Amino acid sequence: MITLAIIIITALISYQAFRDYSLADRLIFQPAVVRDGEWYRMLTYGLLHGDFMHLLFNMFTFYLFGSYIETIFKLQFGTNVGSLVFVLLYVGGLFFSILPTYLKQKNNYYYKGLGASGAVSAVVFAYILINPMNFMGILFIPIMLPAFLFGFIFIFISIYLDKKEVGGINHSAHITGGLFGVIFTGALFLVLSNVNLLIAFIHKIQITSLGELFHFGF
Repeated sequence: MITLAIIIITALISYQAFRDYSLADRLIFQPAVVRDGEWYRMLTYGLLHGDFMHLLFNMFTFYLFGSYIETIFKLQFGTNVGSLVFVLLYVGGLFFSILPTYLKQKNNYYYKGLGASGAVSAVVFAYILINPMNFMGILFIPIMLPAFLFGFIFIFISIYLDKKEVGGINHSAHITGGLFGVIFTGALFLVLSNVNLLIAFIHKIQITSLGELFHFGF
């Protein structure tokens, strides 16, 4: 399974980088160094994480949604093509999610970034596009929301936090990664299977009562 392979590779390299700062320094996203020619950092930064909790949260989320999307892609497009486009979704999520940051910080030698959050967001939003009415939980809050509402709230909060520059987290990568996941997956299904996921997305959203919008976990 590709999802597990990505998790294992990321976990091993992240763990090694916790102990070897020179490895982290060679792989981390540093936009001014990228500008000077080290373009590989636009991808390798996703193999690094700040600490074990950061790594655990990203890889656990990726496992939950990535295993599903990988299966759907393989069923829809065949094993070989499905595997390829799943890898492109993840790798493209890494690249495009960090692109706005690169354009903004390309002259800043002090800026550094790491973590697979942009790629994970791409996978999560691919799931939301395909399953807008499946329920998703909010961390530490006992409420389950339809996936499309979860997505809108996540984007809104990320935009707010990005403007406030809260917590030293690259919230713009979450936003851009999510948007890439939606665009890539929508285009993929339309071109390869003649399936319009946007129309299907709209049709699946049928709000009839407050009780159907929220599941309370009390």
